[in-house]
Amino acid sequence: MEEYQYDLCVIGAGSGGVRAARMAASQGLKVAIVEERYLGGTCVNVGCVPKKLFVYASAFLEEFHDARGFGWETGNATFSWKTLKANKDAEISRLNGIYEKLLNNSGATLINGRASLVGPHTIAVGDQQISSKNVLIATGSWPVSPNFPGSEHVVHSNEMFYLESLPKRIVIVGAGYIGLEFASILNGLGVEVTVLQRSDRILKAFDEDIQTQVLEQMRKKGVKILLETQIKEVKKQEDGSFCASINTGEELATDLIFFATGRKPLISGLGLESLGVDLKPNGAIKVNQHYQTSVPNIYALGDVTGNVQLTPVATAEAMVYVHNLKNPGDLRTLDYELIPTAVFSQPNVGTVGLTETQAKEKYKQVDVFCSDFRTLKHTLTENKERTFMKLIVDRESDRVLGAHMVGHEAGEIIQGIGVALKAGATKADFDRTIGIHPTSAEEFVTMRQATRSHR
Repeated sequence: MEEYQYDLCVIGAGSGGVRAARMAASQGLKVAIVEERYLGGTCVNVGCVPKKLFVYASAFLEEFHDARGFGWETGNATFSWKTLKANKDAEISRLNGIYEKLLNNSGATLINGRASLVGPHTIAVGDQQISSKNVLIATGSWPVSPNFPGSEHVVHSNEMFYLESLPKRIVIVGAGYIGLEFASILNGLGVEVTVLQRSDRILKAFDEDIQTQVLEQMRKKGVKILLETQIKEVKKQEDGSFCASINTGEELATDLIFFATGRKPLISGLGLESLGVDLKPNGAIKVNQHYQTSVPNIYALGDVTGNVQLTPVATAEAMVYVHNLKNPGDLRTLDYELIPTAVFSQPNVGTVGLTETQAKEKYKQVDVFCSDFRTLKHTLTENKERTFMKLIVDRESDRVLGAHMVGHEAGEIIQGIGVALKAGATKADFDRTIGIHPTSAEEFVTMRQATRSHR
């Protein structure tokens, strides 16, 4: 019987990889984890965590303005990007240390370097080679943008977290969640923001009412959003600024151009093709429901598989994977239905379940309940931001199929609604629930009359 140095070698120390390595090691397996950049992956370093810190920072100016309606005189508020960036960097460094400590305490061996597979059981890291019975690839994804004249001048989300100074003007290409979150952040910090979207819709995977609400409210907050617009060429000017030529024939003068047009699975240099690991057309690793690739002892999970690209999904996949590794006679799968998600734009978006369009396609009779209102907090201010909530219900079973919200702390509210939908809540269950007054969230349990119905 052939022996290996490790039972499991994880390539990639992002959220999914670290969770898998920790859990496997804590259950008695001999585990190595290889990382070439930073512990915590995209989420901790150039994604969810620093982005949310920036979102908090960007909200204060509006809060200061609203405070006047409640009797506060805040004076002339000033903002220091240098301070925010330094404090963010310190927090990320702290989290990197926590991830390293968690790995060490679990008993997993952390190896720093770039990994490549030179055989189904052999991993090369620099001049070192290690052997492992099983290999788990959790390398995540990386920002991409198209090539065009002057494309070398654009930046991506990774660079946005480390800007030395804030631009006065920025053009953001892409109106998905990354583009709109940064648009809101920078707008809140005083930057002149223009968003270009190639299609005629923003947040194209979201419910159409959500798209409309976010578009209208972001525009009211001063973000310029141009639909059916794309950059054809970028030229750098003598003063360091840029001139972007767009498909309408116009030219946009700006200090920075940021592309938020998608991400690709990070598989370059892993040696997957030479081992016969099957890939999807987009370069993602093809896996079965147990995260197994076409090479039986090689597995993959998280963003690198091109499935649901959310940090909590990667960590949930890791837990299922480790269970199956330890219990091959009791294989489990992950339920990908009703995954809540949020967009931390201003206003926030929270959503779980089917959109109205999806529900109409899948169910014979659908009732839609909507509520659009100005929150109590804003009644003493000049703030015109509105909150929008929506429930989508299957008429036959009365089950709530989807819940969607645009407004303050939408993500926090939808997390709780997600539990209800996962438990199979009906509209009658929502109606029987007593609301907490006065809150915005209570509106989800007080919507009695359907706004429209589809038969």
